[in-house]
Amino acid sequence: MPLSPAAPREPFHTRQITLNGYHRADGLWDIEAHLTDVKAYAFDNAWRGRVEPGVPVHEMWLRLTIDDSFTVQAVEAVTDHSPFEMCPAIVGNFQRIIGLKIGPGWTKAVKARVGGTEGCTHLVELLGPVATVAFQTIAPGKARLKASSAAKTAA
Repeated sequence: MPLSPAAPREPFHTRQITLNGYHRADGLWDIEAHLTDVKAYAFDNAWRGRVEPGVPVHEMWLRLTIDDSFTVQAVEAVTDHSPFEMCPAIVGNFQRIIGLKIGPGWTKAVKARVGGTEGCTHLVELLGPVATVAFQTIAPGKARLKASSAAKTAA
């Protein structure tokens, strides 16, 4: 059931987050996230100058490559748009989560490695939904692959 009709209003901010899970040909899993924030109005930014309506304030990408045991094997983080010069410069710090296992303690371990000034708030926040999508992708994906393999063997 959708929300009830809204009161008259004017748009100011839109955040879009897209997450996708993939099974790779090498048997690993990729979980990708893309975040954008846009304003419906122009504003001045100390680093970027004038940011026009619809131009992303934030645009960030994150890819975790994970094995069947939910252990992070590789990370790629990219910041295409941000309001601060330092943001694109710290994406390399996300390599620190390689070797972590998605499961109990994930959030605490992530924040210990890339929290605060060691990471980007937006990318760190994306790691929660990335973990959820990993579970939604890998567990049923493994079952589907196993069933498919069994069907091929039986044929």
